[in-house]
Amino acid sequence: MTDEESPRADLARRIAGEITLSDDPGATIRKWRTDFDVSQTELATELDVSSSVISDYESGRRASPGIGLVERLVSALLDIDERRGGARLRQYARVISAGFESDVVTDLREYPAAVRLDRFYDAIGADELVGGDRDTVTGHTVINSVAAIKRLSGEEFYRLYGNSTNRALVFSEVTRGESPLVAMRVVNPTPSAVVLHGIDREDLWDHAPALARVDDFSLAVCESGSDALLDSLGDLP
Repeated sequence: MTDEESPRADLARRIAGEITLSDDPGATIRKWRTDFDVSQTELATELDVSSSVISDYESGRRASPGIGLVERLVSALLDIDERRGGARLRQYARVISAGFESDVVTDLREYPAAVRLDRFYDAIGADELVGGDRDTVTGHTVINSVAAIKRLSGEEFYRLYGNSTNRALVFSEVTRGESPLVAMRVVNPTPSAVVLHGIDREDLWDHAPALARVDDFSLAVCESGSDALLDSLGDLP
């Protein structure tokens, strides 16, 4: 991103490029629309078209949209988000400015003041299984565990900490938790907390609690939906 390019312009360019270059533009449009939590009706109203037009593009019943419509569609999503307060735009701007792709890191944020870990867990509906040596966090990073393990180098993995290791690393797309917990064994220092999102304590890898105790970080699981998780994190100070 150039010094003159705003976060909105950079994100708009990235979304438009992904739609234009996609083998399935309709599915990519649907992915971004749902990611911004915008209904087909709301997007159609913003574009002054019928809802069936959006549905036809997303399903592939209409030919791939031209670049002009793609640009209008992306602008409409961002306009809607800004009217709502710009939460998604700020979220993506933080991730992009940290040097990550948004399919690897969903959100990265620093807090203006430390937040007690029990309050953090209450906010996102997490269930702590192992206590660590720190009882506060000063930020969080939400990570797609599969994409991170496949694509991030050791140095890039360390950058998930943002400004401080006193933070919660929230791993999504988790089935049992083996990969994130093994990754924590080779990343030093470790975070204050690791949250495995999308599973409950019954699904957890048997060795996960023991590994968390060895490295002395708090370990929790969280079953909330992805949008609910991000909304809850956005309500933290």
